[in-house]
Amino acid sequence: MSIAPRPQPEYRSDYRAFRAIGTRWSDNDLYGHVNNVVYYSWFDTAVNGLLIERGALDIHAGSVIGLVVETQCNYFSPLAFPEPVVAGIRVAHAGASSVRYEVALFPADDRLPCAARGHFIHVYVDRATRRPASCLPPELLSVLELLK
Repeated sequence: MSIAPRPQPEYRSDYRAFRAIGTRWSDNDLYGHVNNVVYYSWFDTAVNGLLIERGALDIHAGSVIGLVVETQCNYFSPLAFPEPVVAGIRVAHAGASSVRYEVALFPADDRLPCAARGHFIHVYVDRATRRPASCLPPELLSVLELLK
């Protein structure tokens, strides 16, 4: 059995788009840093916020919605309130109905590598039937191309 190489932090230059995320007092846990579950929320917020801003996703009336079917995160260094965080976003793969988004969370100092990085996979489904979409909408495809 071979052992996978240990994940390494990456830099902002490895990502295509960025979104600022404000930390909250409630994000910190009793150890004085942001709790691990908050990172997953930030991943989701960063990607969906970007898609909404760029007109690729209509969460209220669009014909498709994205359901998360897989998620993963590696942690490298702590983040804590009140430090601002920047999410770097890229697309690793886009299929007929699914997209693998990769997200890194960076501290305010833009010279430092990411504090955490991970991915999640959206399967885009028909809003009414919840069955996988036959294809991704053109508005979404055009934004995904910019994130590759």
